[in-house]
Amino acid sequence: MPSNNSVGELLLQTTKKLSKEVSKHSFSDPVTHIYNPLDYAWPAHKKYIETYADKCDVIFIGMNPGPFGMAQTGIPFGEITAVKDWLGITAKIGRPANEHEKRPILGFDCQRSEVSGRRLWGLFKEIYKSPESFFKKHYVANYCPLVFMEESGKNRTPDKLSTSEKEKLFKACDTHLTGLVEIMQPQWVIGIGKFAENRALDALKPINVKIGGIMHPSPANPHANRDWAGIVKRQLKDLRIW
Repeated sequence: MPSNNSVGELLLQTTKKLSKEVSKHSFSDPVTHIYNPLDYAWPAHKKYIETYADKCDVIFIGMNPGPFGMAQTGIPFGEITAVKDWLGITAKIGRPANEHEKRPILGFDCQRSEVSGRRLWGLFKEIYKSPESFFKKHYVANYCPLVFMEESGKNRTPDKLSTSEKEKLFKACDTHLTGLVEIMQPQWVIGIGKFAENRALDALKPINVKIGGIMHPSPANPHANRDWAGIVKRQLKDLRIW
């Protein structure tokens, strides 16, 4: 399913711009390592855009890459098996400049499975069977493209950054999200988790687009470990999206 050339090309341009912009940012302790998969995993993300990006009805927005998902594959919520076997994307993945020894980038050779990605893409596969059917009306992206880690290797989410760091980072991410919506012209933007929903509400105030949210599939959320797929189906039904 090749994407509309104008949509794909515009999205490639705005995504590259975001990558270059956030790569200039610096972050203070306790953040010691920063990964930008839009840089070292660009070949895979480029394939994702070229294959699936088009005008759509719904854009699902996540927070930022997971260490065993997009950090490894360059694809939002990019659990290895889902990306290779369902999305049909593989590519050579590079390495970040300052790699944490406890969080190596192994690309598609990574043996860890990201639960959030497995749940999200698993639900879409269950409902739509093929990626071509899903992407006719939907798209999946992340609000922030960076992975933040502490000295211990612990993941640090963007909402835990300092106020000044968030202000600068969120400005760049808001601009990209606005551009994404203007290019793809969805009726809905759905935040995967409260952080993404709230960022969409703030960034997209001037734009005529409906905004909602679904529960994040992270196993760190106890509620997500109790029939996450069933809960999200009901949430999307209540929004009259599904």
